[in-house]
Amino acid sequence: MPLVAGVDSSTQSCKIVVRDAETGALVRSGSAKHPDGTAVDPRHWWTAFTEAAEKAGGLADVAALSVGGQQHGMVALDAQGNVVRDALLWNDTRSAQAAEDLILELAAVHGHSGDRAAGAQAWADAVGSVLVASLTITKLRWLRDAEPENAARVAAVALPHDWLSWRIAGYGPEGDPSAPLGPQLDQIFTDASDASGTGYYDAQAGEYRRDLLALAFGRDDIVLPRVIGPTASGATAHASVAGDGTALIGPGAGDNAGAAIGLGMEPGDIAISIGTSGVVSAVAPQRTQDGTGAINGFADCTGNALMLAVTLNAAQVLDAARAVLGADFGQLADLALSAPAGSDGLVLVPYLQGERTPNRPNATGTLHGIRLKNMTQAHVARAYIEGMLCGLADGMDALRAQGVPVERVMLIGGAAQSPAVQEIAPQIFGLPISIPEPGEYVADGAARQAAWVLASHAAGAPAGSPVPQPAWSTTMTKTLPADPVPLVREQYAAVRDLV
Repeated sequence: MPLVAGVDSSTQSCKIVVRDAETGALVRSGSAKHPDGTAVDPRHWWTAFTEAAEKAGGLADVAALSVGGQQHGMVALDAQGNVVRDALLWNDTRSAQAAEDLILELAAVHGHSGDRAAGAQAWADAVGSVLVASLTITKLRWLRDAEPENAARVAAVALPHDWLSWRIAGYGPEGDPSAPLGPQLDQIFTDASDASGTGYYDAQAGEYRRDLLALAFGRDDIVLPRVIGPTASGATAHASVAGDGTALIGPGAGDNAGAAIGLGMEPGDIAISIGTSGVVSAVAPQRTQDGTGAINGFADCTGNALMLAVTLNAAQVLDAARAVLGADFGQLADLALSAPAGSDGLVLVPYLQGERTPNRPNATGTLHGIRLKNMTQAHVARAYIEGMLCGLADGMDALRAQGVPVERVMLIGGAAQSPAVQEIAPQIFGLPISIPEPGEYVADGAARQAAWVLASHAAGAPAGSPVPQPAWSTTMTKTLPADPVPLVREQYAAVRDLV
């Protein structure tokens, strides 16, 4: 019974699952917290990984593992493998102006000086996404301008999951006893899903756009991770970390792509994830090129495209509601369900920490339609939940507008278990919604990828050969019937741009 491990190095924590490679049955698991903040020393990720591995009973018996991780984060390394500065995470918005500058600069490159719309479309055509502060390339521009001494030290740039895979293989800072193989920067590897979120990788062509990197950073002479195929192994885990020195390390994935393979998503499937960020994701054969910026056209980790509409304000909106009302999650749900749909005209536009989709990094949240009748705890609770879900519903509309098929909708993430979210979501989305069995979808997806890599390796399959994915099943606990209440979306649409 070969075992595989899946790692989810997310914004908030590191989670590890160990599963049977053939059946997907969970054998054991462990987790450890990451520090708060939008800029973090990656050493904390390594510490959390080792702690989570220990809590999972160790990884000495696994035959393969893969790492899923938060996308976009900038891990800048010097020639000795040291982290140049704290990694800027996806939710760090300090590079918002850099994104705008780069949009106009690419417009000028294409002969449309000053035309932002032309620049936005040029970025969407080149890499699938219009630039926002989340994307790595904007963080590199910020680094160039704000910290030129640090920028001059940069010899390689990795993403969070790339860096952790590299460390698991035994590489790392020169002289670090936990990195016996030292700073071999050319051994950093990644996959197409995470590379496609950098802003300098064209997943459609399967190549880095070093011209865009040079535009942003002023030079392109830095090491970028090798992009390997879905069933390839980038390295073996160091014997001090996992296995006996022969455990394969899979390509890994960005967190949303990891969740997609964990859920077994196929073209036509939509997943609505309510976690630290809110994500509406769709698998399709080809990526979009949405010049409006509403949809990011990334890659998944199986060879398909993965389109995302991402909001910064998701479960944190519910946390804010609980703080305002002094309620726990159960009480918040009870309050919300005691108010009518539409909250008697009370509408929250939930840009509590700016917003990514739509791109409004400096916006603030606004509560509209306040009246004596609706200034109750119940109305406020429902308005917060409705506002959060309306932002995600706008993302689904944007996918439809790009011609992305919508055949099956799944609701995932911690907030998906809220009775109020489950009752209100079908009213706002107007579609049947399936609720998968609760799980660590990113870690599970990484484990499934590791099993796929292991099976391909055992079969002696050459790179790119069609070895079937492991036949792991995803159980749906319930399907919620469609219950459209158009009033809620109409009220939200009337005020969402009044910021």
